[in-house]
Amino acid sequence: MKITGVTTYLCGNPWKNWLFVALATDEGISGIGEGTLNALGRTVEATIHELEPRFIGLDPFQIETLTQRMTRDVYSEGGQIHGCAVAAVEMACWDIIGKATGQPVHNLLGGRYHEKLRAYANGWYRGERTPDAFADGAREVVRRGYTALKFDPFGVAYRVTDRRDEDLSIAIVEAVRETVGPEIDLMIEGHCRFSVASAVRIGERLEPFMPAWFEEPTPHQNIDAVVEVARHLNIPIATGESFSSIHQFAELLARNAVHILQPEPLNLGGLWNARKVIGMADAFYGVVAPHNAQGPVATAACIQLGAACPNFYVQEVFDEFNVDWEREIIDHSVEVIDGYISVPERPGLGIELNLDEIARHPYQSHNFLPLFAEGWQRRVGDQ
Repeated sequence: MKITGVTTYLCGNPWKNWLFVALATDEGISGIGEGTLNALGRTVEATIHELEPRFIGLDPFQIETLTQRMTRDVYSEGGQIHGCAVAAVEMACWDIIGKATGQPVHNLLGGRYHEKLRAYANGWYRGERTPDAFADGAREVVRRGYTALKFDPFGVAYRVTDRRDEDLSIAIVEAVRETVGPEIDLMIEGHCRFSVASAVRIGERLEPFMPAWFEEPTPHQNIDAVVEVARHLNIPIATGESFSSIHQFAELLARNAVHILQPEPLNLGGLWNARKVIGMADAFYGVVAPHNAQGPVATAACIQLGAACPNFYVQEVFDEFNVDWEREIIDHSVEVIDGYISVPERPGLGIELNLDEIARHPYQSHNFLPLFAEGWQRRVGDQ
């Protein structure tokens, strides 16, 4: 079997244009993937097409060769842009392999270890940045059956924050905890906002609310910084979504301070590299919570990955809190029932794209998440 062509589709989700791909083969089997990256959808799309000579004509079963040809052999370091482009193609290859063999992708990644995956909700806090608004949103999340939820209460904080704004952030966390009770897990998102000193001070103020983790409190480029924060706090630190190589995870794990890893399959260049990270984490007695803030194809891929992962912790889910028409983009949209996702047994990723629905939502340049602009949590793009 050989790959004969690639087609890309940009879909205008208001807070992040989604980028999907379809790979064709000479045996008539096609596969789909995703390469979404916040404000850089067209850039990743162009990268995919520039890489075409590196994968057209190859056997989609040869995942390692395909990945190396698109990364090592071009001798370029493209970071997340490069990773997302490679991942879109690599993910589609796994879909093809699954369809060709009649197997779900998780059976190709080590076999089904979990019957269902615990999920946590994200994207649910789309109102005002007030304790009451966050509490109301959290109450609805729990009503839907979720047992865990994540949120960023920090507004537009960048490196430092004044005491009044910090007090508001802590009041939001307190209101959510009081609303959902002690048995619901809270994940506090830091979005790489803080200096080490600010992150430690804020983390200490979070400790009474027993968060499941404090996520990416410092910029991901400095691994020593997040390690320093982790060693000063009595709450777990989670990180890794912004890493674009397995070597960054190796460097982090070698410090033996952070043991909740959040590999993002798209940034890492696909499911195979993400699976390598999962094994690395297991060797350090760590757990993984795959990052997933893209579209429904990425969600389907993360479900396949998590199902084969013995040290899986919890899966991030935005889908239920995105635009209503997301459920029309693919067949078999993800369903979270009583806080869990059932693992499908359909071949490949177990989904197909609805190209007519995608065409109804064209790319818009303002469709991205402006994390340092007032009101970004409403997720209406840069409007």
